[in-house]
Amino acid sequence: MRIQRQIRAGVRTRRGVWIGLTVAAIAVIVVADAALTSPSSHSAKATLASNPYLDPGTPLSSPAPDFTLTDQFGKPVSLRSFRGKVVILAFNDSECTTICPLTTTAMVDARVMLGAAAARVQLLGIDANPSATSVEDVRRYSELHGMVHQWRFLTGSLSDLKRIWKAYKIDVAIERGQIDHTPALFVIGPDGRLRKLYLTQQSYAAVSQLGQLLAQEASRLLPGHPAVDSRLSYAEVPGEAPTVSTAVPGSSGENVAVGPGKTARLYLFFATWDQQVTDLGRQLDALNTYQSDARAAGIPPLTAVDEDTVEPSSRALPAFLDGLPHRLSYSVGIDQSGRLADGYGVQDEPWFVLVSPSGRVLWYYDVSTQGWLDRSALERQIRAALARGPAGPPNAAAVKAQLTGSPPALAALHAQANRLLAGEPALAARIRSLRGYPIVINAWGSWCPPCRAEFGLFATASAAYGRRVAFIGADVGDDSSDAKAFLAGHPVSYPSYQMTTRQLTGVVPQGVLGTPTTIFINRAGKIVAVHTGSYEVQGTLDADIESNVLGG
Repeated sequence: MRIQRQIRAGVRTRRGVWIGLTVAAIAVIVVADAALTSPSSHSAKATLASNPYLDPGTPLSSPAPDFTLTDQFGKPVSLRSFRGKVVILAFNDSECTTICPLTTTAMVDARVMLGAAAARVQLLGIDANPSATSVEDVRRYSELHGMVHQWRFLTGSLSDLKRIWKAYKIDVAIERGQIDHTPALFVIGPDGRLRKLYLTQQSYAAVSQLGQLLAQEASRLLPGHPAVDSRLSYAEVPGEAPTVSTAVPGSSGENVAVGPGKTARLYLFFATWDQQVTDLGRQLDALNTYQSDARAAGIPPLTAVDEDTVEPSSRALPAFLDGLPHRLSYSVGIDQSGRLADGYGVQDEPWFVLVSPSGRVLWYYDVSTQGWLDRSALERQIRAALARGPAGPPNAAAVKAQLTGSPPALAALHAQANRLLAGEPALAARIRSLRGYPIVINAWGSWCPPCRAEFGLFATASAAYGRRVAFIGADVGDDSSDAKAFLAGHPVSYPSYQMTTRQLTGVVPQGVLGTPTTIFINRAGKIVAVHTGSYEVQGTLDADIESNVLGG
């Protein structure tokens, strides 16, 4: 699911995607000071504004568009029926494994913090998944998240939902099989007027902070301004990075050590509600075989981590584990604060992370979007990531040595290393001339922080694979002097073609969500995969190159 939030020259989205400010967004989304009731000091507002993982909220003042939809019990529900109450309204994907569970957990937290006053607050959700709109879909989400009687999760015909998405300016799309929507959460006053808009950010540790913000806003709108039973700071909660040795409670009552150690470690982050979209129990059971292989083959042992911050209750994990066919042979730690998931860069669930003995992330893998790997594929990717190791971009002499003897068509690319060439037509012609070779195109911009952060990974990959794979850059929406200055300090072994986002559709007809985007083209000239967002580790980029265009 996409996160839309205005930041300087672009909009940052899930896993470090930046898109231009012309993209459709909610009417007047601007970052504004929140009207806090407690704490209400100037320093508290400044602290909130400095937290990149907590939206302080945007004040609104217009009538909330009315609607009538069907809830998880199959009953009709209209917005007007809640006049006199504060309504907290979220647009949620009924099969979401990223932002939506954070949003709904924060909503429930807000009601708890309001105590008896929660009776005057109504939680509503509207389905934002155009492919899962049945009453069974919204009921299943509500059941797995422990919210059947906590809220009303509404759905309807696709035409009705589209009308409401449009009325609330919610951007909903299916991008390469993945649901992409604006993670908007509205607070509506007792008078039926929109009062505040929040956009949920990808941070497990910030969930309770968002709940407190919602509770404070509801209190401000209710008669008598009831007390909010929470005194959380709005300061950014730092993640527990893999370089830090720590311990978390285990599912069997033991402490589970995480962080650097004598050997590399493999982690699997999950939550019990992942079973709505994947056969979680069977896959966790199958990983028992991986764990036994790890001991015999000398590959990293597995530790699973349950994301307790978004579980429906403390009983969810024990009940789930009790229902598995076999006892798990690996430890299951419990991340009670969300700091572990944030520190390990978890963006979805289930989510694998491979960590070196020193605590450096070597590889990550999003099961939700890419599917489970069978045991042999999992072991193969892990061995490959370990073999590559944590190396920095190679120097010029090393790159030249690695690429010596490349086929003429690829050698021609290397001869134009780091040059900025003109235009989409020239790029399209270059792609045609490379028929017979796999191609990796990296769409980037010097203005895009995630693009700059991952550039060194492409420098290393293009040197390692450049005798078999054609690498090309697409510099999107950039000033040529800025792009050239960036390239001068970040050399790669291939050229980049400068163009606009619109011109890039000549290469990728379906378009791209933003930058960075990596396009994989097979030997027949067909696009076989598109990776939206930044690569954060070499192992995952290299694994995608091998699996998408080299058949690894």
